[in-house]
Amino acid sequence: MTDLPNDIPVKDLIEQIAVLKKEREAVILAHNYQPPEIQDLADYTGDSLELSMIAAKTAAKTIVFCGVRFMAETASILSPEKTVLLPVLEAGCTLADYATAEEVREMKKKHPDAVVVTYVNSSAEVKAETDICCTSANAVEIVRSVAPGRPVLFVSDYNLGHYAAKKTGREVILWSGCCPTHALLSTFAVAKARKKWPEAKVLMHPECKPEVLELADFVGSTSGILRHAKEQPDGTSFIVGTEVGILHRLQKENPGKAFHAASDFLICPMMKMITLADVKASLEKTQFVISVAADVRKRALKAVHAMLQYQGAAAPQFPQKV
Repeated sequence: MTDLPNDIPVKDLIEQIAVLKKEREAVILAHNYQPPEIQDLADYTGDSLELSMIAAKTAAKTIVFCGVRFMAETASILSPEKTVLLPVLEAGCTLADYATAEEVREMKKKHPDAVVVTYVNSSAEVKAETDICCTSANAVEIVRSVAPGRPVLFVSDYNLGHYAAKKTGREVILWSGCCPTHALLSTFAVAKARKKWPEAKVLMHPECKPEVLELADFVGSTSGILRHAKEQPDGTSFIVGTEVGILHRLQKENPGKAFHAASDFLICPMMKMITLADVKASLEKTQFVISVAADVRKRALKAVHAMLQYQGAAAPQFPQKV
């Protein structure tokens, strides 16, 4: 990470970024888990796929993705003609690292009839080995769209795959991977939070453990949590079971409601790596460029497009093998 010079006020730094952004014809994207100052700086804040889709539709020539590497890769997959920058090259994702392309190929050999459904929180190489991608918002629908009789190989979040399997009743081969941050949330922590805020509704991300999800009033993706909270009346309080970065946006968009972290440990260190100084340096030096090899991009894009084309009953169907 780039150290923020002590002699440059934050206000001046933000102004410098604005000038550089205009010069580079750039758009700045920030994931919902990014630090508050990064979210406030961004042109768009949201979840990873949502941001990549927004960036693809803009006239921007440069995408500065304030998130982690797989997100920048997805932006490059959808916008190969644009320059995609990740301000901190070391900002990775442990969940994405749980699966490699070689491991997926080996699993496909063991389960030749399975449809490979891969969480977007994965590398471009893994997406390239995939039949269809999914997000935490549509995982249930995507798994349900697979034709009866075909097993699903769900890569690579065990907890999200388990949630989708439970909701659909489908045969799902679960991958041994997880988001360490969400996996930290325990039933004890949720019970403790409920005791402290007994009137609060518990909102939880499906990357949490199955036994923890049983304690939730609402389970959804970051976009789902944001939407659900906005729909509730003023005066409602919430216990939020996902990365604490989302609390900034929740409180900002819902000033008449109260939000509490389900645990003080729900912090992703990778999501907290990018600083304002990193964004400035990224624009100034055109660092660090994230691109995807053409052959990998072509195959990964097919899996992403299969998901994007999903619309209820019109979902892409994977028929029985004969």
